[in-house]
Amino acid sequence: MSSATEPEPPKISAGLLHSKGWQIAMIGLGTATAQLDTSVNIAFPAITRGFELSIGDIQWVVICYVLTYASLLLALGRIGDTIGHAVVYRAGLICSAVALLLVSCAPSYGTMLVFRCLQGIGAALVMSCGVALVTSLYGEERRSRALGTYTMMMALGWMLGPLLGGALTAIWDWPAVFWFRIPIAIAALLLLRGLPTAPPRLTSERFDISSGIALALGLVTMLMAINRVRELSAVWLALLSALAFAGFAFRQSRAARPIIAMEVLKLPGFALLNLVSVLANLAAFSVWLLVPYYLARMPGYTLTEGGAILAAGAAGAALAAPIGGRLTGRLFSSERLAIAGAAIIGAGLLLLGAWTAQTPTALRVTGLIVQGIGLGLFQLAYSDIVTATLPLTERGVAGSLALLTRTLGTVTAASVFFLVFEILQAKHGFFEAFQQTFQLAAVLAFVAAGLLMIAPRKIGKA
Repeated sequence: MSSATEPEPPKISAGLLHSKGWQIAMIGLGTATAQLDTSVNIAFPAITRGFELSIGDIQWVVICYVLTYASLLLALGRIGDTIGHAVVYRAGLICSAVALLLVSCAPSYGTMLVFRCLQGIGAALVMSCGVALVTSLYGEERRSRALGTYTMMMALGWMLGPLLGGALTAIWDWPAVFWFRIPIAIAALLLLRGLPTAPPRLTSERFDISSGIALALGLVTMLMAINRVRELSAVWLALLSALAFAGFAFRQSRAARPIIAMEVLKLPGFALLNLVSVLANLAAFSVWLLVPYYLARMPGYTLTEGGAILAAGAAGAALAAPIGGRLTGRLFSSERLAIAGAAIIGAGLLLLGAWTAQTPTALRVTGLIVQGIGLGLFQLAYSDIVTATLPLTERGVAGSLALLTRTLGTVTAASVFFLVFEILQAKHGFFEAFQQTFQLAAVLAFVAAGLLMIAPRKIGKA
């Protein structure tokens, strides 16, 4: 048969490439390059064996990535507000693809950590502008629904991460949890079309580089001080962090358009809300740190089955977020939803703290789902309050602030919970230490809910 009569391959029409649904899907696909990093957690035991590490050493796989990511979020959010969110987002996809390739080929643990820092830069570029891009496709009256959709997309990435990570690690070992995301980043980069450009009045503004450096230095040294809390160096790191933040505040008070206006932190309950977000995410991240090691000790589970169980928490978040987005403003205020979310996180963690070697799989999954539902509701409500408080022209900063407090909780958890777990394990053994660590995490979540209950009814409203 001649080639002239052969059917042509299907093509994606220009109209589809520019449709709202397609754009949201591609933003979600690109965001998955960062959210699928939960696949690394299920590979922790394999990485530990591959590089002959102790359980405590594995925290640096988390810290190097998240430390870099956290230190750059706010600055990159401001850059996105200035030069255009789509430009920053696409640069992040390119950086992520390169970094994932390098990490998967790392010949040593030290080299792997360096490339994880590069991966953190790519993730910060992508995530700093994700909220801004999604909300720009909706009107402000549908902001909560847009944030519910975005939170659901992130949760789906968290859910698929351990599912894919367990299967890929079982077949190709730990490098697979990095290289499988390269084609995802490339596909999103090639297929993302028609996103809003930066308003002309913003494109001529200059980014305050010295403020960005001071902010990044302050965040890095603060988190390093938390990580080294048992060492004398923590004091010097804390002092350096305080000096960097003081320099940042000084520069911001004189900037024509600061990275984040200091006045916003003085709004009723706003600073408290951000502290609560750190506490809630600190408590919730204990799941991703310790559950993989628990499941690895259960002889009845394969890596794939362990990944599926770990994914149950993210499935709960993916289920709760869009429902919460539709209910916010109709039946519940964002503030009340945040209180409920933090309390549900605590309830789920208490269920995890009751696990024993004989606990049925169904009860293990139930505890993870409950914790995930609480996390999905809390993150949606928190993001909605923050984006409503900051001006529309600072949507990149708003989205970055929401991610920053989440990330501060993550890094603090990686340091604090491993420290607590190691101390308890030395005294009581693995399973009792596991239970007591999750009971502590539950207390932190309930404290977060209690703090929100004493906050102003309308947070961030003067």
